[in-house]
Amino acid sequence: MPLKAPPSIVRDIMSRDCYRVTGTTSISTLAEGLALHRLPGAPVVDSHDHVIGFISEQDVLGKVIESLYLDVEAPLVNELMRNEVLTVSPTKSIVDLAQEMLGAKPKIYPVTEQGRLIGIVTRRDVLNAVLSMRRQLRSA
Repeated sequence: MPLKAPPSIVRDIMSRDCYRVTGTTSISTLAEGLALHRLPGAPVVDSHDHVIGFISEQDVLGKVIESLYLDVEAPLVNELMRNEVLTVSPTKSIVDLAQEMLGAKPKIYPVTEQGRLIGIVTRRDVLNAVLSMRRQLRSA
């Protein structure tokens, strides 16, 4: 029985059904969603699923604590999100992305096609894919 080829491009390992928020999502709702989906952050999209920003746990932690103690309304995502987002193409090589991840900090990369969000890929996804490639090479 032939061995299954390991994944080689981002499309092979990305999560298609991914958690995303809009700019008008409250920070409280975002924090609950990140906890529920066990994610360190989420892409921010417009009504057409174009990526317009990214927001992480780190971006919101202080504001959630502040709203808890000061009894103030938690801000909206668009007040705290980062507008510059590192995205990745679904056809990008996993090895190339792994190399980029050595220098870049994001734990999650939105996967976009023509500017629209089609999924996410995490460092863990990339690590698992690279380990799969390594096992395949060693067993050949």
